[in-house]
Amino acid sequence: MSTLELIIAILSFSLSFVFALGGVGSALVLIPTLTWMGVPLSMARPTGLFVNAVSMLGATYSNIKEKRLDFRLGVPIIVASILLAPVGAWVGHLMPTRIVLITFIGFLIFAGSMMIFFKSSKYADQYREDRPVLGPLLVGIVAGFFSGLLGVGGGGLISPLMILQGFNPKKIAAVTALAVPFSSLSAFAAYAAMGSVSWRLLIFAGLAAWGGGYLGTKVMQRKMQPGTVKKFLGGVLLALASKLLWQTLS
Repeated sequence: MSTLELIIAILSFSLSFVFALGGVGSALVLIPTLTWMGVPLSMARPTGLFVNAVSMLGATYSNIKEKRLDFRLGVPIIVASILLAPVGAWVGHLMPTRIVLITFIGFLIFAGSMMIFFKSSKYADQYREDRPVLGPLLVGIVAGFFSGLLGVGGGGLISPLMILQGFNPKKIAAVTALAVPFSSLSAFAAYAAMGSVSWRLLIFAGLAAWGGGYLGTKVMQRKMQPGTVKKFLGGVLLALASKLLWQTLS
């Protein structure tokens, strides 16, 4: 294992652990971090997607063991995101890098702002318990496309958009952890077909991400308040967006 691969493995574990606390994938931070380390954006995106998929599979395994997962609510999101993620990957492959970065910055600002400022419900006992199809299906379409375009897995969109519809944040964290691997792997397959994957890098990053996602989910469910964690992660995303914007415009 090279020094770069060791650093990336440590980053994958640490970021997957921290972002699993908020129920989202770590690619939002991992991708720009990899680019700062000299990894080309075309390679950083599929790496981020793979890490997202593996870390959220670890989170989903924990959710299934603890019987916290509502499969029926997640199915429309999964189906739509699987279909749209390769479309987003194809568009991202053709777009100029600068345009992709600017879009990525906008995504970070949106996701960070939603995590900090959006209040899911005035009353904790009024969360809806039904399982509609149209709302989650539209969420899956949007999340799947941007998952492929930016390499972020879509969790930063799924979570706030589903909470906006009135669902319990803890339930949505489990649904998001289930949906993200499908959209991420679908987009990852498209990038792999286009030859933008370092398989050796993925082995080290993927194993570390599984452990980080699994442990992060267990800690979040047992010891932490999701709202507090989401505000912290939102601050990280906004700070990252500011740094990327400064670098892009300078």
